[in-house]
Amino acid sequence: MAFRFFITILLFNLGLCYSQTQGVAPAISLKKPASKQFQTPKDSLLIEKVEDNFYAADLDQQWLEELYSNSLYDTVYNAIADIKFDEIEYPELSTEVLKSRLAELSSKTPFNVEYNPGLESVIKSYLKNRRETMQRLINLSAFYFPLFERELDNHDLPLEIKYLAIVESALKPRAKSRVGATGLWQFMYGTGKMYGLDVSSYVDERSDPIKSTEAAAKYLSKLYEIFGDWDLALAAYNSGPGNVTKAIRRSGGYQNYWNIRGHLPRETAGYLPAFLATMYIFEYAEEHGFKKPKPEVAYFETDTIHVKQMITLDQVSEFTGVAMEELQFLNPSYKLDIIPFVKDKNYTLRLPRPVIGDFITNESQIYAFAQEEFDKREKPLPQFFEPDSKITYKVRSGDFLGSVARKYSVRVSDIKKWNGLRSNNIKIGQRLTIYPKNAQIAARNKVASSTKSIISSNTILYVVRSGDSLWSISQKFPGVSVQNIKDWNDISGTKLRTGMKLKISKG
Repeated sequence: MAFRFFITILLFNLGLCYSQTQGVAPAISLKKPASKQFQTPKDSLLIEKVEDNFYAADLDQQWLEELYSNSLYDTVYNAIADIKFDEIEYPELSTEVLKSRLAELSSKTPFNVEYNPGLESVIKSYLKNRRETMQRLINLSAFYFPLFERELDNHDLPLEIKYLAIVESALKPRAKSRVGATGLWQFMYGTGKMYGLDVSSYVDERSDPIKSTEAAAKYLSKLYEIFGDWDLALAAYNSGPGNVTKAIRRSGGYQNYWNIRGHLPRETAGYLPAFLATMYIFEYAEEHGFKKPKPEVAYFETDTIHVKQMITLDQVSEFTGVAMEELQFLNPSYKLDIIPFVKDKNYTLRLPRPVIGDFITNESQIYAFAQEEFDKREKPLPQFFEPDSKITYKVRSGDFLGSVARKYSVRVSDIKKWNGLRSNNIKIGQRLTIYPKNAQIAARNKVASSTKSIISSNTILYVVRSGDSLWSISQKFPGVSVQNIKDWNDISGTKLRTGMKLKISKG
């Protein structure tokens, strides 16, 4: 069946690399239709409507690779750490034109966007050597920038600070630096706590787009109060106010970033040039041949629901039809893909607006389904399988947990549980223990036998029992999906009645 994919853009958030305070963060993309009832938009690297099913599948694969890959974050991080100021030959941009544009840009922002040969070198280097990276970042920014601008405006901060997220995290909500700075704005654990970001075994609000942006705005406001200069405030955001203060002292009292740059840590020395170069390229993207697409689905076309009991993103995906990868993108602060229910805490589930009504309408059934699942999971799952039913999978280039899970028709959360993984990160060559779907189904077939009868050589009539859902029924029959059952029985929604008879094709 050909589905229509609406391609959207993702962003990934801003970061901080504060040696004792902040760090860097990642981003993610959107949607993937899973059923007739819950067809939701999906993000990719291109913004256009795709009709061809095979082309759409290829774009979907690109999107998933972008979602789970850290290559963009690594590229941006290394570019800043190894920044050079060598003269770059780039005739497409003359020095005089650049001076004119920087002066125009400086008149519109409180940042000191003044021409100097070092900044010219960085800008031309990006334009010449990093065009693909910059285009990917421009695509991703279309999803998050409206959110950033709203929070920055609420705190009376320069809107251009949104570009800090690119320098910090390459717009990756779950980005994590080598020193532990996490999230869109790269908060260290202590600083995140100081600014109200909850970090626990289940939750890391440093990766929450709205909460982390609000915390970053508060922190940047405080840094500006200290230094009275936005360039120095950004430098302090990256390396800490102590390092900036020492650089000012060692320089002999200078308070212009470019005059103290040589006394700053190496990474911070390339930090502001990278920020200003990014700002210039984004502001003059079209003049340099970059495309600035608009997302067909914005962050504000989603909404939140307060959870009433513990529930996993797997369970939400199974009941609503929203792709697991999309749910992870919309809810990046849940480290184990589990939304806990804790007294005096208001944890929320973010969903596409078209799905909100269906979730609320079926809320009691969803939570009952979730509880039934949790009750079953109290036993160690592998004990139900024969010893030879498990396999060992060696991670290859391009793999991520979602693709491995689909390959063997299992859950991402199960792979993490079987292998003791606390995050979605896997490495090439890593070995994963997998219990394939067919082995699990064989262990459940005894339960299914009492509720089915053969009505033809190729068709089984299944009688719905109390507590059944389309997903739980599909698990009892090898190779059968929720969509198969809906198609065979002309079902458009997810509601089932006890005693209802469903046709199941053995083929």
